[in-house]
Amino acid sequence: MTAFLTLIIVLFIAIAIWQMVKIFDLAQVGSSNSQVATEKDNTINAYLMMGFLVFIYAITIASFWYLGDLPLMSNSASEHGPGLDNLMIISMILIFIVQTITQFLLHYFAYKYKGEKGRKALFYADNNTLEAIWTFIPVVVLAALIIWGLFTWTSIMNVEETEDTIVVELYAQQFNWKARYAGEDNTLGMANVRLIDIDRANILGVDESDPNAQDDVITTELHLPVGRPVLFKMRSQDVLHSAYMPHFRAQMNCVPGMITQFGFTPSVTTSDMRQNPDIQEKVANINSIRLGNKEKIEAKGQELLYEFDYLLLCNKICGTSHYNMQMKIIVETQEEYDAWMKEQKLFKDSLTK
Repeated sequence: MTAFLTLIIVLFIAIAIWQMVKIFDLAQVGSSNSQVATEKDNTINAYLMMGFLVFIYAITIASFWYLGDLPLMSNSASEHGPGLDNLMIISMILIFIVQTITQFLLHYFAYKYKGEKGRKALFYADNNTLEAIWTFIPVVVLAALIIWGLFTWTSIMNVEETEDTIVVELYAQQFNWKARYAGEDNTLGMANVRLIDIDRANILGVDESDPNAQDDVITTELHLPVGRPVLFKMRSQDVLHSAYMPHFRAQMNCVPGMITQFGFTPSVTTSDMRQNPDIQEKVANINSIRLGNKEKIEAKGQELLYEFDYLLLCNKICGTSHYNMQMKIIVETQEEYDAWMKEQKLFKDSLTK
């Protein structure tokens, strides 16, 4: 596959150089190398334009069919997810319709009005009606999409802290994540990277003197109860990271020196998502590939068969191990979440004396 892609790239580079040489030759006005397009050239290019139109439609349809998830948008796992998916689907449908019409007109007119001896171009100085139409329609459509998008964005960002809201800090550093739960008081203790004390196992720089910090819980795995709103507050220790949870349709940058936040309500447990037919199909496909590379995978000491889990990923290229910066997310029932939380150490008990 790599060799094939390399060959394609080399071919495209060669074509680009060839085209640039032709442009340079044509630009030499008055020189002996200057060329004038003949009717045969115009006809060939007109047919090529129609051929390229067919290629554009074919590659677009193939991309949606083989690579797109629009028909399979059933893996959303947050309450706001379906609304975000609908916004994406509507946007893609509108883009596809506009692209289909404009590309057809562009290529068809190039074919229909190709240069022919004795034909003169019809020139329009202006057309106020057409100008009004293709200005008014995009303005209305884009305004509707933007307003819809703002309402969707607000539903994600404006999460109120209530008694039922779980407050969790996501702490990013090259190249891992830590989660800090607010504990029984549901209030995170103050923290600052300058307070990091490795000797005391205070790896997040939590203020040890803050009463609100004593019952905080620091974990390397994110557990969330289904159906309860979660408010995430994010910090970065070193560089710009991005907390990306694809199945929850959520993403927010983690910026050094400031706290960013977003929230959502998980709607599908991990065990239920594993029963999703689309997820099962993808897992089966991944495992068939892994079984074909069994020796390589076992040589690395990795589990041979893949099992689906929600993941927190970094969506910013933050360094050499960026690809490996991820944390498992487990969505479970309230009872399972409470049982797991009881097993975790409080911040005050995790410090080294």
